[in-house]
Amino acid sequence: MRGLRRATAFGSAGALVTATLIAGAVAAPTASAESRHGQDSQTRGAEIAAARAAKAGIDWTDCPADWGIAKPIQCGWVTVPLDYAKPNGKKIKLAVDRIGNTGTKAERQGALVYNPGGPGGSGLRFPTRVTNKNPLWVKASKAYDFVGFDPRGVGHSAPISCIDPQEFVKAPKMDPVPDSEADKRAQRKLAAEYADGCAERSGDMLPQMTTPNTVRDLDVIRAALGEKKLNFLGVSYGTYIAAVYGTMYPTHVRRMIADSVVNPSREKIWYEANLDQDVAFEMRWKDWQDWVAKNDAAFHLGDTRAKVQEQWLKLRATAKKNPIGGVVGPAELIGFFQSAPYYDSSWVPVATVFSKYVAGDTQALVDAAAPDPSDTAGNIASENGNAVYTAVECTDAKWPTSWKKWDRDNTKLHKNYPFMTWANAWLNLPCATWPAKQQTPVNVKSGKGLPPVLIVQATRDAATPYEGGVELHKRFKGSRLITEKDAGSHGVTGLANPCINDRVDTYLLTGKVDSADVTCTPHATPKP
Repeated sequence: MRGLRRATAFGSAGALVTATLIAGAVAAPTASAESRHGQDSQTRGAEIAAARAAKAGIDWTDCPADWGIAKPIQCGWVTVPLDYAKPNGKKIKLAVDRIGNTGTKAERQGALVYNPGGPGGSGLRFPTRVTNKNPLWVKASKAYDFVGFDPRGVGHSAPISCIDPQEFVKAPKMDPVPDSEADKRAQRKLAAEYADGCAERSGDMLPQMTTPNTVRDLDVIRAALGEKKLNFLGVSYGTYIAAVYGTMYPTHVRRMIADSVVNPSREKIWYEANLDQDVAFEMRWKDWQDWVAKNDAAFHLGDTRAKVQEQWLKLRATAKKNPIGGVVGPAELIGFFQSAPYYDSSWVPVATVFSKYVAGDTQALVDAAAPDPSDTAGNIASENGNAVYTAVECTDAKWPTSWKKWDRDNTKLHKNYPFMTWANAWLNLPCATWPAKQQTPVNVKSGKGLPPVLIVQATRDAATPYEGGVELHKRFKGSRLITEKDAGSHGVTGLANPCINDRVDTYLLTGKVDSADVTCTPHATPKP
């Protein structure tokens, strides 16, 4: 999920959904002696890779022209083993970029490394917070170099793929909400074909596309940067990277911020987390509808939530019968409208497009919700993001293989939480027939020597429900939880709220946290 990158992507099984959703697995058995031996060899492999990276450093140069990252930001590469159990085997290169701290040499506190979520999000835009003079990051950028990277499989870092990108963006897709058993069979077939496509196109990478490997990569990047300890800002799925890094490398952490937290419980990763999300999305969808109703003078979509919902159902039915502009069906509508429950910054744009449609302007909706087949680079990025999302979540954990379980759980949830449930289910269903060996999730806990971690969470977040922040707080001893009450935008540190922004700055600059957890009032509600 992207404090995320939030473009929409087409779900494997024909649902137009966000590849930064987080999805879900059943409780896993304890590690066997054999797997512990495997972990030992991976641990040794990671130490070897980090030592090599520390020696090699990073050769910083101007970024390649087609990356769209302008000077003075610089780019480079960090080499890591594909399989950490075989540090002398096949290698892949990870793309990294940075901008130096804006303060003096004396003010510099090292590098601040960023991950925006996903799985599948690129962090390479992070240094532009400095070049764009983002006011929220002025103080931190005086002290830190801002460093972004493409995780393994993403973007410029040995990218993986599961389907031809042009095929991936074809529209309209099948309606995610099934009307019959035949619809479910068709979606199941698409999901299984997608999983097979991942094996065909990216088979050698799949077993190594895991969160623990991304964490090992992050530690190698730390070493390549010449940093003894890591300063890290993780948003959304980036918080799960933080949780696993804090567990695996507690003594390598200097400062760590987890913003909009994935529930790190083994029982939740990833199947159950996905079901929790469907409930939270419904809540936030209703928050948005209440806001639209309150601003009926601007949008004319109805002055009650029920009336706004009626307009939505009418739009959905129309698009199902005859896709709007020939390309926007119910799946594409979900892909566009779900950004409103994701981010407050989408409230006005989504309501405006909806309002124009109801007033007779269908083109605005087509422009906003339909894929652009001519945007080759964008379509490649979309397909790649979806492939990484699927590969990491499916390989990270054991998933239910019984269709009966998927059907029962999602049918039940759909009754009360219809907005996202089936779209989310089809997005994740490739995990039921996944061709690579599925791992046991890391048991997240604070290892000895972990410093205080700062956790920031909104109570009404749809993509990463509030309980995730509470759970990580419980597991990381000495951590501090900042709660943004009655707010639900995903990615809290990127919003103007002095109660939060000041504490983030204080933590990054001094390492100090409040003596107790803090509750902040919400940031300003969008105005039409």
